[in-house]
Amino acid sequence: MTIKIFNTLSGKKQPLEPLEPGHVKLYVCGITSYDYCHIGHARSALAFDMIVRYLRYRGLRVTYVRNFTDIDDKIINRAAEQHTTPAELANRFIDEFYVDMDRLGIDRPDLEPKATEHIPEMIGLIAELVAKGMAYQSGNDVYYAVNSFPRYGKLAHRNLDDMQAGARISINEQKRHPMDFVLWKGSKPGEPTWDSPWGPGRPGWHIECSAMSRKYLGDTFDIHGGGKDLIFPHHENEIAQSEGANNKPFVNCWIHHGFVTIRDEKMSKSLGNFLTIRDILEHYHPEILRFFIFSTHYRNPLDFSETAMLDAAAGLERLYACIAQVEALAKGRQRQGEGNIPPKDIAAIDAIEGRFQQAMDNDFNTAQAQGVLFDLAKIINRLCKSLPAAPAATDIDALDRATRTMKRLAAIMGILNDDAAAFLKARKEKLLAGLEIDEERIIALIKDRYSCRAEKNWARGDEIRDELLAKGIELKDGPDGTTWSVKRS
Repeated sequence: MTIKIFNTLSGKKQPLEPLEPGHVKLYVCGITSYDYCHIGHARSALAFDMIVRYLRYRGLRVTYVRNFTDIDDKIINRAAEQHTTPAELANRFIDEFYVDMDRLGIDRPDLEPKATEHIPEMIGLIAELVAKGMAYQSGNDVYYAVNSFPRYGKLAHRNLDDMQAGARISINEQKRHPMDFVLWKGSKPGEPTWDSPWGPGRPGWHIECSAMSRKYLGDTFDIHGGGKDLIFPHHENEIAQSEGANNKPFVNCWIHHGFVTIRDEKMSKSLGNFLTIRDILEHYHPEILRFFIFSTHYRNPLDFSETAMLDAAAGLERLYACIAQVEALAKGRQRQGEGNIPPKDIAAIDAIEGRFQQAMDNDFNTAQAQGVLFDLAKIINRLCKSLPAAPAATDIDALDRATRTMKRLAAIMGILNDDAAAFLKARKEKLLAGLEIDEERIIALIKDRYSCRAEKNWARGDEIRDELLAKGIELKDGPDGTTWSVKRS
């Protein structure tokens, strides 16, 4: 099946057809490095990390470029507040960005250019636009003339008149048109500056990505990505700059991920619901955050809540528990001879990878792909329960192959990388840490309850269940005995 991707530009899914067969060139807008990264940054980094992993899994070569904006008004203002230089502040938060990305297990892009290291390329691109009459100097600044690009607004699917009517634009007598945007900003006292044909200054934000993507990926490349908040004006302006200068299509496919909200409210420091990646990882394993993010399709809104994270933790634990029981079986007694697993179950296991690919080929639908992993876990769990005390070695091999398939596919989403037994043990210890009971006491009470039930002392058995529940421990009776878990609330 062909990989199909929803293209913001066309407004529909379309087959991935790399300009160079077998080689996908991808550019993603990175952070402006002036603060710690929040969950919205995590979603963006994780979404494109997943996309790159999947494309490579499907046998494609990928050149992945993600930039750093390390000069910007926000950086300059924050540096002034902290009595440091913009360069020191930007580099410090780039280092902190890597700390967060490494904790999340995100692979590094192939190239990570910084804006300040590409000023000559930006000046060259601006000069081309000025020479073509598509940009003009006004005072100490240089602006892009949006009227010079008839297709302006095609990414946002809006025309220039509509955008002008609906925009909040401050009066600026230096502009020829209210929607014109700055390419070069004249220097101000105390700001970093570079020499240019239009006087000392620094680049505007939008020109950065046009210049850096052209340098590393060419005039036209396959995929450009970012959050939906970048569609307009940032990506719209990139198209105008790049296509205006190059007279070629800029990008074949635009990928934009959805917003992150906190309890259905937009994340905002003023609302007190601003969560950094570090805030979240203080309480949750990085794979739980990954599982949570990929439980929703990347284009849909993602609402962060403790309940959603607990659900993600429970789901991840189910998959790890499935792997752990197979590993335990493999360490136990085995016999030679014919196996017990029916051929139809072997066929169902063998079909899992194709089903996973079908979900992911459909615009990287990780929510459906997770469902396929759970289907595999159900098959494995059912088969484990049906096996005799000493399973056939061939059955253990089949189950082991199934869990290896599960881990290999899950690795595309960056989950199930830990040792299963160790992960589950650590999760139990973390959950018990907030309760007034330890595992030894829980097991002792469960044994007491067994004795009470054997003696038909049902009342005492119920008291033990209620005692444990009051301490946050839930019991579940099944054909194989009683299991316990920490009550999630």
